[in-house]
Amino acid sequence: MKTKLLILSILILSGCSSTKLVSTWKNPDIVLFDAYKVLVVGMAQDENVRIEFETRLKERLNKKGVEAMRSIDLFDVQFTSSEKSEKELSEVEQQLLDKGFDAILFTKVVGTENKRTFRERMRNLNNMYTDFSNDYLEHQDIYYDSGYYETFNIYQTETSLYCICVDKERELIWRGNIDVSEPVNMDKTIDSYIKLIAEKMKEQEVLF
Repeated sequence: MKTKLLILSILILSGCSSTKLVSTWKNPDIVLFDAYKVLVVGMAQDENVRIEFETRLKERLNKKGVEAMRSIDLFDVQFTSSEKSEKELSEVEQQLLDKGFDAILFTKVVGTENKRTFRERMRNLNNMYTDFSNDYLEHQDIYYDSGYYETFNIYQTETSLYCICVDKERELIWRGNIDVSEPVNMDKTIDSYIKLIAEKMKEQEVLF
């Protein structure tokens, strides 16, 4: 893991308000997947965001009768502050197996896109301009007002469920791609994100 990747699927979380499911994928060899003990991993440089996300997702799993543990309770600061090798991750997986874990639910940001939209002017939506001068005067700030256009980021996130069962090498069971957009409301975004993935996974008979 590269340190620069430690941006929670949720950098989103540090600030967006709406979530939209883009796509899901389920291992075609899996009809139903239940896990008994899951490690919840939210990659984030902001420790508070990571704590909030992992805590709420853990609680959601607990309510469904699934034992879960936050990665922040397992990975120490030294572990996440430097790049790890495949050998080191294999050792971590073996430790998880020894402790009875059978799955990892892993969330991260995989990309970002900047969008640009017109600022909404509610007071003028129903106006019909009958002459050029009024129309021009009302909208002339398009030329010079940088605030006429609003820009916002779309964070492209991914949540993946991996089986760490004996004799299986980090087998991918399920993956969901979710777009999260600004503006900022961390609490609502975390709740919306977790609700969305939980509903889709339940629908596809995975974990929830």
